[in-house]
Amino acid sequence: MKQDRVDGATTNAYGEADAADPVLERWSRLALESSTIDPALYAEYEVKRGLRDLTGHGVLAGLTHIGDVIGYVEEGGSSVPAPGQLLYRGIEIDDLIGGFAAECRHGFEETCYLLLFGELPDSEELTLFRERLAAGRAVPRHFVNDVILPMPSRDIMNAMARGVLALYVLDENPDDTSLPTVLRQSMRLISTFPLLAVYAYQASSHRFQNGSLVIHRPNSELSNAENILHMLRPDSEFTQLESAVLDMALVLHAEHGGGTNSSFTARVVSSSGTDTYSTIAAALGSLKGPRHGGANIKVVRMFDELMSEVRDWEDDDQITEYLLRVLNKEAFDRTGLIYGMGHPVYSVSDPRTLILRKYAEHLAGEKGLEDEFRLHAKVETLAPVVIAGRRKIYKGVSANVDFYSGFIYRMLEIPEELYTPLFAVSRIVGWCAHHLEEITSGGRVIRPAYKSLSSRRAYVPLEER
Repeated sequence: MKQDRVDGATTNAYGEADAADPVLERWSRLALESSTIDPALYAEYEVKRGLRDLTGHGVLAGLTHIGDVIGYVEEGGSSVPAPGQLLYRGIEIDDLIGGFAAECRHGFEETCYLLLFGELPDSEELTLFRERLAAGRAVPRHFVNDVILPMPSRDIMNAMARGVLALYVLDENPDDTSLPTVLRQSMRLISTFPLLAVYAYQASSHRFQNGSLVIHRPNSELSNAENILHMLRPDSEFTQLESAVLDMALVLHAEHGGGTNSSFTARVVSSSGTDTYSTIAAALGSLKGPRHGGANIKVVRMFDELMSEVRDWEDDDQITEYLLRVLNKEAFDRTGLIYGMGHPVYSVSDPRTLILRKYAEHLAGEKGLEDEFRLHAKVETLAPVVIAGRRKIYKGVSANVDFYSGFIYRMLEIPEELYTPLFAVSRIVGWCAHHLEEITSGGRVIRPAYKSLSSRRAYVPLEER
């Protein structure tokens, strides 16, 4: 990268001063002073920061048919924590997964149909839908050569966002927000997201890690989950259990009631009347944030440290001691957080965790990693007790979906760089469903209110400052 000297500061290829620039440092101090808000003011003005109160109840900001997240039941006029429930179009996630799993079928495509159209497809309709998705997986060869490979990104989510906006250019009518067009665009994006994620990873690995560049074209005979493993692995080989577990993980991450940061982002951007591609690119930017989509990576790395520092994985006291050190900011990343624990809504249990645990145990058996699975199960039991003993808990604490998902991805030999992109490959379905719902029944731009904390002051002429 070319560097020049401007006013004593080093600049990058864009002519921007680097972080050591004293002017930039001074402006940073000014920005910090003018941007920082005292957290106590949120309580003083009754602002529900994060659109949730301390008990996890959210501010109603919209209506939806798509999904529902339940962590409480009403008893005697009060909200009482209850085992968590996740519903897609009114169907409990346990029943949905149990239904297609009992027939030894992959269920992601069926779940896509349900979330987009509100009903479960019959056999003929499901076959037609799968065919349409398969046809949408292909992109022009020049798209891969000109968009994905020449400018690899260290972060795959950014590369995917760039790819989504490039697909806008290939669309002959990208700004049309009529229902048939948006449906066509949504299905195309659902189909191409695995390709965008895997190819962006292959390009990044080749450029920045000196990895071999292996590009497998998608196979129209395979499901979304199977295609991910086919395109990712150099030999394209995978077991039936591996593809079934990945398919199940995609189903579990496809939707979460509309109140997540990225789904709300999709609704907010959709309400402005913009195009489908801009909406999905914005949602990707939201999911990229470590407070939203990257927690399972933290869980995996925390367990790496735990396994290296705890000598006896069967000793509850040693495990508890490590967890206490994490809470006391003496271990792992010194944030005081036990990753994979707690959720804004669920308190007693996260239904996704219960399903993931079962599949993680099966996969660990196939991979010979039963000891690691038992360690996860122990931490899942011990961590809530440790947290409750040291922190003021406004509601219950239980393991969330990230607790086992990273362990599962690692067993599937999926690189960490793809953990959050895989989340996007799944959640694109929910984003598209919310985009459809917003453009058909929203009607108004979403524009919340903010309380101004600024005091009035006079304008000072330049020569008097």
